Amino acid sequence: MKTLNIIPVLIAVVIILLSNAVFANDDKYTEAMQKNIQAVYTAQSIPDYQTAVNAFERIGAAEKTKWEPFYYASFGYIMMSNQEKDGAKKDAYLDQATTALSKAKEIVPNESEVIALEGFIYMIRVSVDPASRGQQFAGLSIQVLNKAVEINPNNPRALALLAQMQYGTAQFFGSSTAEACATANNAIEKFTTFKSENPLAPQWGKQMADGMKGKCK
Repeated sequence: MKTLNIIPVLIAVVIILLSNAVFANDDKYTEAMQKNIQAVYTAQSIPDYQTAVNAFERIGAAEKTKWEPFYYASFGYIMMSNQEKDGAKKDAYLDQATTALSKAKEIVPNESEVIALEGFIYMIRVSVDPASRGQQFAGLSIQVLNKAVEINPNNPRALALLAQMQYGTAQFFGSSTAEACATANNAIEKFTTFKSENPLAPQWGKQMADGMKGKCK
């Protein structure tokens, strides 16, 4: 009987030890991610971005149930494409961004931040060759960004990207930019008020919104 009474105690101890191990692993994951998020935000060159992306891909390989490493790897590839001048290389980076983001979408298919980044990829696709790609990718970008806003109307990055696309489309057709400017103002407001319980939540995009505000004067 004494042996049987010990069993529940042993089970409780094992559960506590396992819980502590999980929390410790989460702390290490968060610490590693925050370090590399800062690195990708402060990167100045394609090699800098590549170093951060490599780190995210290693973390993603180890933490297969976490969407953030794949998200930031995709973001890094987008930034690399944005700096690249050669069209074929820009597309190659965007292909890698798409591959990384598809892994994040498998984990969180309805995450507004992930959907917004997909819209960002389409936006940069347009910039490779606006004359031949505008009709296809501009429409896709606006469609996806509207979906991101629908999922989370408070997502400032989705709003800032959508404002960019609305403004560019209005300029192309010579129409009013009022809608784009309203979206940009909404984005700026959301950047002021937006909060997330996720310590790894994206923080980029305010400069983009501020830039749009300058165009709307």
